[in-house]
Amino acid sequence: MRFASLGSGSQGNALIVEAGRTRLMLDCGFTLRETVSRLARAGLEPSDLAGIIVTHEHADHGDGVFPLACRFGIPVWLTHGTLSALRAESGDVGEECGLNLIDSDGAFSVGDVLVHPFTVPHDAREPVQYVLSDGARRLGVLTDTGCSTAHIEANLSGCDALVLECNHDLDMLASGPYPPALKARIASRFGHLDNQTSGAILAALDRSRLKHVIAAHLSQTNNTPELARAALAAVLRCEPEWISVATQDEGFGWRDL
Repeated sequence: MRFASLGSGSQGNALIVEAGRTRLMLDCGFTLRETVSRLARAGLEPSDLAGIIVTHEHADHGDGVFPLACRFGIPVWLTHGTLSALRAESGDVGEECGLNLIDSDGAFSVGDVLVHPFTVPHDAREPVQYVLSDGARRLGVLTDTGCSTAHIEANLSGCDALVLECNHDLDMLASGPYPPALKARIASRFGHLDNQTSGAILAALDRSRLKHVIAAHLSQTNNTPELARAALAAVLRCEPEWISVATQDEGFGWRDL
């Protein structure tokens, strides 16, 4: 099992997970042309994808899903609420692509990948995040949530790898250029995780199997890789360099489990 990011941040997100003969994309927030280019950088073509699973409808996660899926005949899995929100924004989308509606806490399989969605508090219609597994190893993904819950921590405990949102530093957000309403939205319980809250989530998990920790969805205005790394490294008692960072332009290269 292995995974890679095509890019992570407010301008677009996409993650690739491979297990056995199956490759899935998690979210697609890039244009069709940009997605194809970023896939090529990872050594893939759209035809290599067995499906796209979607966390929620916000543009940096969902805008590229149906252009890619419909152009290349890739099936899509998403919640009822996410589909409804995407349709409200874009009209009738994806009917020709092979839509698969999921329950927000019901596991399902796509080829060799077992996909387990779990609910999160975020200002979207019916948002989920995911744990993906080949039956032996587990990758946990948590971005776009404003706070932790016991349900989140139960799902992410015991993972072999984590992609964990470190969106902002609270002091940088408070003193930064964003308007007050946007600052309040980001820092709310339905917004995004700050570095210290992400560290607290990590501290609450069973970390005994962890081989990779990736700080993701960093704000380019309200955070730095150094601050994100330091917050997570303090919990793991490791050198900050051991923590990887998913960037907006490059994402991160393949990681093996």
